[in-house]
Amino acid sequence: MLRWLLGAALVSRAAGFYLPGLAPVSFCEPGKDQVPDCKSTIELFVNRLDSVESVLPYEYTAFDLCSEKTLKRPSENLGQVLFGERIEPSPYKFEFKKDATCQKVCTRTYDTNNPSDKVKLDFLKKGMLLNYQHHWIVDNMPVTWCYDVEDGQKFCNPGFPIGCFVTEAGRPKDACVVNSNFNEKDAFYIFNHVDITIHYHIVEHEQLGARLVAAKIEPKSYEHPNKDSPVCSGGPKFLKSKQTGVFEIPYTYSVNFVEDKNIRWASRWDYILESMPHTNIQWFSIMNSLVIVLFLSGMVAMIMLRTLHKDIARYNQMDSVEDAQEEFGWKLVHGDVFRPPRKGMLLSVFLGSGTQIFIMTFVTLFFACLGFLSPANRGALMTCAVVLWVLLGTPAGYVAARLYRSFGGEKWKTNVLLTAFLCPGVVFADFFVMNLILWGEGSSAAMPFGTLVAILALWFCISVPLTFIGAYFGFKKTGIEHPVRTNQIPRQVPEQSFYTKPFPGIIMGGILPFGCIFIQLFFILNSIWSHQMYYMFGFLFLVFIILVITCSEATILLCYFHLCAEDYHWQWRSFLTSGFTAVYFLVYAIHYFFSKLQITGLASTILYFGYTMIMALIFFLFTGAIGFFSCFWFVTKIYSVVKVD
Repeated sequence: MLRWLLGAALVSRAAGFYLPGLAPVSFCEPGKDQVPDCKSTIELFVNRLDSVESVLPYEYTAFDLCSEKTLKRPSENLGQVLFGERIEPSPYKFEFKKDATCQKVCTRTYDTNNPSDKVKLDFLKKGMLLNYQHHWIVDNMPVTWCYDVEDGQKFCNPGFPIGCFVTEAGRPKDACVVNSNFNEKDAFYIFNHVDITIHYHIVEHEQLGARLVAAKIEPKSYEHPNKDSPVCSGGPKFLKSKQTGVFEIPYTYSVNFVEDKNIRWASRWDYILESMPHTNIQWFSIMNSLVIVLFLSGMVAMIMLRTLHKDIARYNQMDSVEDAQEEFGWKLVHGDVFRPPRKGMLLSVFLGSGTQIFIMTFVTLFFACLGFLSPANRGALMTCAVVLWVLLGTPAGYVAARLYRSFGGEKWKTNVLLTAFLCPGVVFADFFVMNLILWGEGSSAAMPFGTLVAILALWFCISVPLTFIGAYFGFKKTGIEHPVRTNQIPRQVPEQSFYTKPFPGIIMGGILPFGCIFIQLFFILNSIWSHQMYYMFGFLFLVFIILVITCSEATILLCYFHLCAEDYHWQWRSFLTSGFTAVYFLVYAIHYFFSKLQITGLASTILYFGYTMIMALIFFLFTGAIGFFSCFWFVTKIYSVVKVD
């Protein structure tokens, strides 16, 4: 199993995300028709622009760049819309193997005396100040900007900046450090020219033409004194912070084709993924974390098995009532251990939603391991997760109804309505408020009204009816039979020591599960907020399995100690013990925001914490459900193997 998972994690090296339904496209020189289904024109698509200093992405056209308005934009899937991707055609088009030098694309003219032009120019300057990045696509592959970093390493960024800024003190910011000519104080330098190099691989022994294996770009800045006949030489194009009058920005490009015999189409993403920062550290840290967590899990399991085996053997050897009265511990609460918990309605609803999220996460990560949800298949990960959540309403309704009936509840209508609307409603309300902020800021991440209606339709027309169906079957079945009877009079819980009180146990219970995920958490947060690609789904799936095991064992261990202390209120405590891992996740996200991110602005800060709260709630429900069901299995198991008088 471990070998298979590691093999899945290495899919980028072995198979290069060769996905079913994602076939390579062949390209030929113009005028050569001997190869069928062979294109000669290479289209370049542009995506939304984003920044590590802002959570707000914007559409390509928001910055008044050269655009193509005659062609229809490609359709996006649900995952792309949710992530704010807006792919559009561009005026950059090339003929295969036809090099071009300093070709004019368009010229943008601004008059600062014109209010409309001034707004556009100010927004462009804001984009350069916050280091907003282009994201271009050729043949479904990101156009990368590769540059040298420390220790002779080369980093390939799937994006490049609009421009950069030099402060009043003459200190260059961001990309301005790459060119010593960017030395004008209090000025914005615009990358108005790009050198594009397209690498292709000719398929040998087959009449299939050539396949594109890499597209690299180098942004540059040129003054272009003659905008009608541009010559890509001379000084850089800059815009003073307090520029007045008429200002023109001519945009140009050069393209060059290079044959590469070493890279095959199936492994064309390798050079991007191998240059991702901290990749080697990630591999070492994950393996180190897994070894530690597996060792701790083995220790917990060994202690539990040995201790319980002795307890059960001792209890089953008792022959007299006097012996039983002298004993103390978990057997003495057998008449109360299955007593329905307080707020059983809310607990059952949380467990139904947690089960739904658990199955959704497991199936999504499994498909990701197989390569179906790789970075090459844009938006597929989020689309898969949302569709699975919608279709898994039946397990949520069934689990919530079955447990609620076992708790002795009779308000089945309230239970099914809360299961269908409480947790999804909280997430949707948070998401809707965040969407209002995005709408107000004009961000491309703002979900269109039609998509919002489609999401509500999926929820009300598919998920809710499926939840009702699951609840119907859950209430139709008899309640869960317990191995021991529950006494009519509740037993008094003795005074507890500090370590067996609820709150300290809950705090301690979340430490071990969080310890096995925080390394992966860093890279997941990087992929979300720092716009880095996440592709190691094999390791993520392995960490997910370890998280489930660790949550289960930590909860069982603490549950056993509390039962030995004659405290039989285990239902809520088991849920909260594992669920408290989400609190550590929230604390880590706050630390990550202040120590790793450069986000500025009130709107971006509110969006960060708003979306983080959604992730924390989802994590709380799913880890809490793991803790409850593992503890439920444990309690049922131990009380079914002892003799009760």
